[in-house]
Amino acid sequence: MADNQQRWVLTPQESQIEGLTKVQQTGRERTFRRLNAIRKSPLKLGIDRARLLTESFKITEGKPLVLRWAIALKHIAEQMPLSIGEDDLIVGKGDSQSGRCGILYPEVDGALVDLLQAPTPEVDKILKEEIAPYWKGHTLAEKYGKSMPEETRRLIFGEDPENIQKQLGLVMPSGTARSAMNFTQDFQKVVGRGIKDIKQKAQTMLDALESPVDKVEKGPFLEAVIITCEAIVLWANRYAKQAREMAEKENNPARKNELLEIAQACEWVPENPARNFREALQAAWFVQIFSRIEQKIGAALGNGRMDQYLYPYYQKDLKEGRITPAQAKELFESLWLNMAEAKMIFITPTGGVSEGYAHFEGVTLGGMTRDGKDATNDLSYLILESKDSLPLPYPDLGVRIHAKTPEKFLRFVCEVIKSGQGYPKLLNDEEVIPLYLFKGIPYEDALDYSITGTVEHRVPNYETYINPCGVINMPAALELVLNNGKTKKYGDMQLGLETGDPREFASFADLMKAYAAQHLYLLKHLVAQQAVIDTMKTEFFAAPFTSMLHDRCMDQAKDINGDIENSFKEQFHDAVGFGTVIDSLAAIKKWVYDEKKLSMAELLDALHVDFEGKEAIQKMCLEAPKYGTNDPYADDIGKEIERVHMEYLKSISGLNGELLTMRMVPVTNHIAMGKITGASANGRKAGVYLSEGTSATQCSSAKDPLDLLHSNASTKNKGFKGRQARLLNLDLRPASVEGEEGTTKLMTLIRNWCDLKLYHIQFNVINKGTLQNAQKNPEKYHNLMINVAGYNDYFCDLGADVQNEMIARSEYEVQ
Repeated sequence: MADNQQRWVLTPQESQIEGLTKVQQTGRERTFRRLNAIRKSPLKLGIDRARLLTESFKITEGKPLVLRWAIALKHIAEQMPLSIGEDDLIVGKGDSQSGRCGILYPEVDGALVDLLQAPTPEVDKILKEEIAPYWKGHTLAEKYGKSMPEETRRLIFGEDPENIQKQLGLVMPSGTARSAMNFTQDFQKVVGRGIKDIKQKAQTMLDALESPVDKVEKGPFLEAVIITCEAIVLWANRYAKQAREMAEKENNPARKNELLEIAQACEWVPENPARNFREALQAAWFVQIFSRIEQKIGAALGNGRMDQYLYPYYQKDLKEGRITPAQAKELFESLWLNMAEAKMIFITPTGGVSEGYAHFEGVTLGGMTRDGKDATNDLSYLILESKDSLPLPYPDLGVRIHAKTPEKFLRFVCEVIKSGQGYPKLLNDEEVIPLYLFKGIPYEDALDYSITGTVEHRVPNYETYINPCGVINMPAALELVLNNGKTKKYGDMQLGLETGDPREFASFADLMKAYAAQHLYLLKHLVAQQAVIDTMKTEFFAAPFTSMLHDRCMDQAKDINGDIENSFKEQFHDAVGFGTVIDSLAAIKKWVYDEKKLSMAELLDALHVDFEGKEAIQKMCLEAPKYGTNDPYADDIGKEIERVHMEYLKSISGLNGELLTMRMVPVTNHIAMGKITGASANGRKAGVYLSEGTSATQCSSAKDPLDLLHSNASTKNKGFKGRQARLLNLDLRPASVEGEEGTTKLMTLIRNWCDLKLYHIQFNVINKGTLQNAQKNPEKYHNLMINVAGYNDYFCDLGADVQNEMIARSEYEVQ
């Protein structure tokens, strides 16, 4: 493989950026015209939704919260200024601003709204005088810090209970920065049945209420559903009216006809069942964007299994001559550009969970049907093709792989991966579906799951837990062990347990016992803060639109933020720095306890001075056994860490009986958490990023990706119901997957990943030199796309810390 290491083979993306090949824009002029306009437009702050929500809430005080939310949605639908761009084919925006726009959510960020840099004096006046005063003191974020146990609050925020902008970084919550974690609606319900049917069901249920208790308990919810149904239909009809008015003034016959088609679609959907592909796609987008207007959902809403619920409409239109594949692709491209305009901005801190503009509009492709057959169809290919050579990170494409994924489709997916733009992510049906069955999900429902976040996924109409969770810092737990409950960053502040002087530990078993204690100490406080979120959530948030699209919420006439009976409730508890902590413990085990070539005192001294003047010790640490090399010496430690974590979660449940599960999905938390973590025994210096997901530590000497896959499999504790997503990013040298032989090798690697029943994998096929050049000359690499951490973004939009971490990631050669 030495020859491959020397050759710089360009991916299609790199070749286009270098000007060696041209992007095929013929027939896609409209798409690229709009894309270029979006890329040049500054990010704007959309305050229309915030202003109108606040207006409504001021006059509905005292009413049930779910009813207030529905009335506010209708007020927004009636009053929100509308915008249809000259190149739009699918319409609907979350704010009146054109171009890139982030919606403001004062019910989430109200405590910090007056700190925003307003774009104009007029907007500043609205923020400072109309919005901020109403919400100040009435948000979850403000009450959260004051309501949790003192020890938990101190561990998360430090000594100042009022400072909700600061997190120490050992335990990082995210539940105050958004209304809900990533979720997926039942799009088929709207596309196939229409809003009218949902409204009629709610009205029938409301009319049937006889008990005074039911009228008080269920009546407001059903009224809210009826009002919300009226709101989205009214909103769509306003778009229809605007499109017709624009058509009357339009001189271009082709555009005039398009505007009339838009008007006809919006007059019919989402109120009624879609009759054709265009209407189905328009209805799906109305669900997506109206969900964003309703609440701040993670970093966007999943789009579900688009190749499944849209396929009958596409197939029928194609057969009857109403559409061509090229026209369908252009409609998809218009939809993807809508997503590019709708940015997610975070004001209330999330602990550095993401860099750039993280987004998770998951579009799920492939997988299996509800009867267990392969689900791949023509739309699975077409949706992937719609992103071909389009420098756009939206949507978040994900492909479900299983043992019977057709060779043709897998080959096509591999060619897309080799294009070098960092998509699609792959989720493994052979792991996800059995886990769902283990957790009690019926077989047909488990087969129908969809991707909806970094590595998250949802079963429509079954899962109901939507409260955002948090993460613990595993290398920081080890630092607490080595400093008897303290860290170098925070000096004399006693943050962890007093587990004793590590110099007096007689064996590695003693060290692991202390590590388990510190790890569980952080985990228990993570669980505690989540219980606070769960206790308080219904005081601050309601979601009648999301709830009316969920069978169980409708059947029980309850908002999804409440305790929905007979549903699946799973609460995630993330852990960051898996590779870093494994490698650090392996180094201590080898050199201090097994080989006895280093005393604990010598190691602690080296860590205290950040290896300055102790380079020989750092070299020993770097050369110790490593996770990701298929070495049981290290992997067994990782398996024990996961066992300790999941054993504890198994012993308890959430506030409403939630199953507590362990994930390793940092997004970019490993950057933020690395900044507060001292030097590590694996040779890592203080403040440097931690390992990400279940990948090996950066700059690993490992070259064979199969070794990493086997290490990943070896650290799994398969007998626990509390297992959840493991994010795995893999950087490949383009030369190692060159040509037809390279495609075949990549297919084999993915089949091995599938057979090992690993959760997730996503590739970057790119030369490190390209990333280094992009840092130096960002203007040339403006459109360079890359997989960051389960989502794609423009490399030059990322901060320097994330760019450096990505450059440092280990490169692998596909064998």
